[in-house]
Amino acid sequence: MLFIATMEKSVTPLIARILGSYHEIGGINNIDGSNLPSKRAIAQICEDLLQLLFPGFHDEEPIATEQVREITSARILSVAERLRIEAFKSLRLQEPKCPSRRAEQLVFDLISQLPNVRDLLQTDVEAAYEGDPSSTSFDEIIVSYPCIEAIAIQRIAHILYKGELPLIPRIMTEWAHSRTGIDIHSGAEIGSHFFIDHGTGVVIGETCRIGSHVKLYHGVTLGARSFQKDEAGKIKKGGKRHPDVEDWVTIYPNSTILGGATKIGARSTIGGNVFLMESIPPDSLVTNEKAQIKIVSKRNRRAPTQSDPSSSPESDWSWEI
Repeated sequence: MLFIATMEKSVTPLIARILGSYHEIGGINNIDGSNLPSKRAIAQICEDLLQLLFPGFHDEEPIATEQVREITSARILSVAERLRIEAFKSLRLQEPKCPSRRAEQLVFDLISQLPNVRDLLQTDVEAAYEGDPSSTSFDEIIVSYPCIEAIAIQRIAHILYKGELPLIPRIMTEWAHSRTGIDIHSGAEIGSHFFIDHGTGVVIGETCRIGSHVKLYHGVTLGARSFQKDEAGKIKKGGKRHPDVEDWVTIYPNSTILGGATKIGARSTIGGNVFLMESIPPDSLVTNEKAQIKIVSKRNRRAPTQSDPSSSPESDWSWEI
């Protein structure tokens, strides 16, 4: 009791300061406003959507054939009701008098497109299997490859994005981003047979348009080149800011491609560590030839001495960039 009393006495001035900041600092408060969508609820919805998209792969218990109808029906109804609640919260932020049927229609449209999403995801799994020589089965890809999870959530979020649902599509893709290290904006348009090898550090911007049979490696950025500003010097929102990638393109690790007017022609290959801000025609090969690697032998080198540690074999390696 003494501890609690002491803490209350110490904390009371701090509470007053925090409350004061609520009045002084705007833009990061949501007091007396509409209830925001729940990130926790949306995270669980994403988990349940993965169960619907890949039945049996995200479950702790096996699913028998005779149980599929009952389990699927229960999951769809549960996801639909919870997503309807969160969608209504989101819509109400921009339109306080938004009718509830608008949220219901968005959810119905999403559920109705789940078979189409599964068709696309089947091609993504096939692309991963064909594109990665270390893959041993579709099962391995679905349960362990981060790109499949990130792409699956993005394809779902993109449907809601096209339906002009605020907040929730971005919350969904950022949930996937936090789990996989792959950052795909919900607005990006992505064709079939899409594969991201390894995946960590990949960034795909909102206005990207990616064709079919495209393969990216880790560290690839499809980003914006620059931002237009208004008379007050503030960045203008919207507009085509990110590149287009046509069919059958491969982009190797740590390459950066920027600009809304930039187009990578079909069947082109972008080598590693390329920085590109201009369009290239189909069937192009783009490489970075600035780096020069020098390799010297470590054999027959004199043994290191205490007075000259720089003579150790490890120090014999050298390179030039």
